[in-house]
Amino acid sequence: MIQNLQINNLITLLLPLSIIVTSLIIGILFKKYFFSRLFKSRTLQGWKIDTILVEPLEKISIFWFLLGGISLSLRLLPFQINIILVAQKLLLATFLGSFTVLVAEVSVTILRVYTTKDDGISPLTTLFDFLLKVIVFSIGFLLILQSVGVSITPFLTAFGVGGVSIGLALQNTLSNLMSGINIITSKKVRPGDYIQLKSGENGYVIDVELKYTIIQEITDNLMVIPNSKIITSSFRNYSLPDKSIIIPIELAVSYDSDLEKVEKVTLQVAQETIQAFKNDDKPFIRYQQFDYFSIKLTVYLKIKEEEFFEHIKLKHDFLKKLHQQYKKQNINIPFPLKLAYFPKTNDYPSLDESESENIENSN
Repeated sequence: MIQNLQINNLITLLLPLSIIVTSLIIGILFKKYFFSRLFKSRTLQGWKIDTILVEPLEKISIFWFLLGGISLSLRLLPFQINIILVAQKLLLATFLGSFTVLVAEVSVTILRVYTTKDDGISPLTTLFDFLLKVIVFSIGFLLILQSVGVSITPFLTAFGVGGVSIGLALQNTLSNLMSGINIITSKKVRPGDYIQLKSGENGYVIDVELKYTIIQEITDNLMVIPNSKIITSSFRNYSLPDKSIIIPIELAVSYDSDLEKVEKVTLQVAQETIQAFKNDDKPFIRYQQFDYFSIKLTVYLKIKEEEFFEHIKLKHDFLKKLHQQYKKQNINIPFPLKLAYFPKTNDYPSLDESESENIENSN
């Protein structure tokens, strides 16, 4: 009799355990075969759904199968109904928590995938990711409390009262947070833009974080600038409204030069240089003034840059080629000349003469 009772108890425990193990094995097989075939499916080729939804589901699928197995096995365990109800609420809260994590990850991925440009740069920032996750997790947390029978009204009241205290204690942090939100929503500073602050800092915007904006200098060093400093100071964005830039280059030629010839040779060199950078914009020249030793002119070159410092390479190549052509065409670039006047010695009285005059005048 006792032996039969032990066998029955063992069967009672083994059956729920076998359900849990079976659900775990099914989850592993489901992840291994179903998702691998889904990735290779022709219907998904060229779609971004694998990055957005399939990969996050693959990570969490085994865990959900395990939760399902535990939920089914609870009904077979010889526990009191109160214990089973508490366990079921915990399982539901765990499932909702994992589902909230999934929704947060999918939401961020959707925005990043569909806002990423052809150059691989996404305008979304770490701060935007953080705010989006805070919203999703807050909603998920309230749903979890509601599902387990906890009233959310006291929590909302506590958040309202506590928010005032937190705001007073974290004024600087909140100031930078709101400045970061302003930076993102205004779209005046985006990841990948090249900016220069009034105080002199310049570089590529890498990210806008909770408190700081990260800027990468041309030397590959990172500058960490508080968001509030960018908002409160003026800055220049070289990537807005687009990455086109007009480069003025000042030149000078001698008074003996044929200005028509100078213009023709200079424009020809400028056009060849611009075409080497895959740009079809036409350069132009404007003569400025008759200087005291030369005729001044300015050449304007327009280029649409992929990187900010391409215009430096363009100017470098242009000046080298132009110097060679000026030599071939006998176009002189004059040296700065200044006339110096040296007064004669007789124009000034000697020291002895001036002293004698002063003595006579005193007498």
